[in-house]
Amino acid sequence: MLDGEVLVTTGTAPTTATVHEPVKPADAHVPKETIGCDVIVIGAGFSGITAIHRFRKLGLNVKCFESGSDFGGVWYWNRYPGARVDSELPFYQLNIPEVYRDWHFTQRFSDHNELRRYMAHIDSVLGLRKDAYFNARVCDARWDESAGQWTIRTLQGHTAKAKYLVSCTGLLHRTYTPDFPGLSSYKGEIYHSGAWPENFNPKGKKIGLIGAGATAVQITQELGKQASELTVFLRRPSYCLPMGQRAFTKEEQNSWKSFYPTLFTAGRNSMAGFPGSRQSQGVQDVSPEERERLFEELWARGAFNFQLSNYNNVILDPTANKIVYEFWRRKVCERLTDPAKHAIMAPPVEKQPYYFGTKRSPLEQDYYEVLNQPNVHLHSLTTSPLSTFTPTGLRMSDNKTYDFDAIVLATGFDSYSGSLTQLGLHNKHGVDLKQIWEQQGVNTYLGITIATFPNFFHAYTPQAPTALSNGPTIIEAQIETIASIISKLESEGAKRIEPQLEAEAEWTKVLGERSAMTLLPFTDSWWNGANIPGKKKENMIYVGGIDMYEQEVRGRFEEGWRGFDVTGGKRTEVTA
Repeated sequence: MLDGEVLVTTGTAPTTATVHEPVKPADAHVPKETIGCDVIVIGAGFSGITAIHRFRKLGLNVKCFESGSDFGGVWYWNRYPGARVDSELPFYQLNIPEVYRDWHFTQRFSDHNELRRYMAHIDSVLGLRKDAYFNARVCDARWDESAGQWTIRTLQGHTAKAKYLVSCTGLLHRTYTPDFPGLSSYKGEIYHSGAWPENFNPKGKKIGLIGAGATAVQITQELGKQASELTVFLRRPSYCLPMGQRAFTKEEQNSWKSFYPTLFTAGRNSMAGFPGSRQSQGVQDVSPEERERLFEELWARGAFNFQLSNYNNVILDPTANKIVYEFWRRKVCERLTDPAKHAIMAPPVEKQPYYFGTKRSPLEQDYYEVLNQPNVHLHSLTTSPLSTFTPTGLRMSDNKTYDFDAIVLATGFDSYSGSLTQLGLHNKHGVDLKQIWEQQGVNTYLGITIATFPNFFHAYTPQAPTALSNGPTIIEAQIETIASIISKLESEGAKRIEPQLEAEAEWTKVLGERSAMTLLPFTDSWWNGANIPGKKKENMIYVGGIDMYEQEVRGRFEEGWRGFDVTGGKRTEVTA
């Protein structure tokens, strides 16, 4: 299961409302001696794999510590029905020629099984395993100022020291289970999507599903075809887009591999990691006929084309946004024909739940056809909220009751900050990052460093284009930038780097001002932390895109370490 607060039972009443994953033993005998290296990497998903590879190429000794039992990150943990990526090939893979040369995917959008095979292939080609410790969950990390190094410890007993510490713990890792009333009284099976039992059989069962985000969409597509009844409980619908799934042959991929370097470069120089750009005009700048032609063309392409290649004011102008929403709703209602389900999943424009594009739009294959099935039901939690769990199911605020054999919680993650604040990561003053961010809000410098945390870097986390980007593309941009910083530090003989508090505050302020120019602040979601009760609602997104982000970040450290304090070596004085 995922590292986090999840509820898992196997058909009997849970003993408590929250069950934490037990500490797994280490894969092998834990070394009694302290492990020494140049760089410690935490996490072995795409970010951690990229970090190991890039730091090795710099000639650095790197060791990786991973809480799971193998490589994969989110794809090691995600095993729920229908779990698959929503970034299309060839862009959802690492830009490493020796890896992609002999690897072939089978579909435009790979499922979790294929992605774990891909991770194993990367490991085999690059020989990553010799530098990785599995079932090794970091629980404490502290900076020693006199020694100029980090010391990390794991729950399993590992101790390691290094000059640099790099967190690759991911964007969506820390699962979230709401504190539902009466949860512990329920006697049936209950599972969080992030802790899925691979032997679960939905056939003949009445199942309740709480949630309507990307994970819930994929689960609905699978369980709706197998369960005797499936009831989906949701507050707001997702604005799903057509995936356009299809098979990819080896011959087709081989014919494109000569162009991979060009395609990957174009993706890196784009806004979201996919070559292409928005239209140069606004929605209202063209005739309705021309607009309709473009909408239909983008819709037919599948993937995120309808969102990424649309008119340039969709996310800026409420009127333009409503026009796009109206088209989206019409396409959905052509497939979801039940008027009662229309009202919940695709309300008329005057009741538009939120602006289009200000919350993640999942990709679907036959989601609306499954929702059309008579065995699939919808319950609006906005109209009738959950009152309490009961021994047999759920009771709503209007006293309507539901009985279920099993309940699925697709209730999301403590996104962005959750994985970082659970590491026991202490700054140079001995204060835990969790305490700092809870009191002051999430603050970083350039989305890769944090003030008062010397020689510490992080990737695929807050205040970068992460949520709005193809994962491997932004990961490679950030990890390669971090590698460039470390390479520059080593070439200058520097001992220590730390972002200035003033620079961090300026970065947070600028990102907030840029976001305020869009419609994003009007929608609460995991993008701004509003999905977690008690968590501060704040902007955590860099809206300018990968290309602008990487250019801006590299400019700051390449031009005199702007915003950093660097000590030792050739340069000890810096400018703010």
